[in-house]
Amino acid sequence: MGPASHSQPRSGSLSTRLAVSPSDLRAAQALRYRVFVSELGGDGPCVDHDAGLEQDSFDSYFDHLLLIDNDRGGQVVGVYRLLPGDRLGPDGQFYGDAEFDLTPLRRSGRRLLELGRSCVDPAYRGGLAMMLMWQALANYALDRDAQILFGAASFPGTDLSRLAQPLSWLHYNHLAPQELRVRAKPCRLDHLVAPQDVDVRAAKRVIPPLIRSYLRLGASVGEGAFVDRAFNTTDVCIILDAARLSDQAHTLVRRAL
Repeated sequence: MGPASHSQPRSGSLSTRLAVSPSDLRAAQALRYRVFVSELGGDGPCVDHDAGLEQDSFDSYFDHLLLIDNDRGGQVVGVYRLLPGDRLGPDGQFYGDAEFDLTPLRRSGRRLLELGRSCVDPAYRGGLAMMLMWQALANYALDRDAQILFGAASFPGTDLSRLAQPLSWLHYNHLAPQELRVRAKPCRLDHLVAPQDVDVRAAKRVIPPLIRSYLRLGASVGEGAFVDRAFNTTDVCIILDAARLSDQAHTLVRRAL
């Protein structure tokens, strides 16, 4: 793949770039291990506990967007995993095919970009770091003419009864339009509460910051939720218009600088 035409966003000691070497990939997998395994309790058949690496069979197919702190010796402090629709993973699949029926997206005729494994070192959360990654993500999407971005976004835990309020609020307020509405495998709707019984404040308190951020960028969600017991998460499919991400991400970065 040729180099992106957009410059890579940076601010102060923080910069972004794609992984270009095996050591870059290991650094990304090490951060993923600290966040998804050590912090959130995830696991999986390919996780290397001895080496401290969260990895899987899709890693070699994805591009890995890195957030680097140059004042800490080039340490990787943020990661996004990106798979353009013209470069699929094993058996011609997206990672999300294991969790969601992606037929509506494939039938849409729009150019797709799958997102995943997004995480930021705890010391960098709540500030400029994620905004820089969004800007870099928007540039990546524009350079590849992607039109729809999608991917799994996770709630910690697998108890659907505990997540009934936030999942119901997302379903009633942010469901994707019918032509883009993917469905979880299997589509779990038994956890939903009636619209009049949704406690909006309680629901919003439980929604993870990354999902809240996607919603602010104009994202919608697919139907149902996938319970990923190996990863100790409950996943919804986020669907986002690439052009809207570009407009919103650049505006947020300008305001933060």
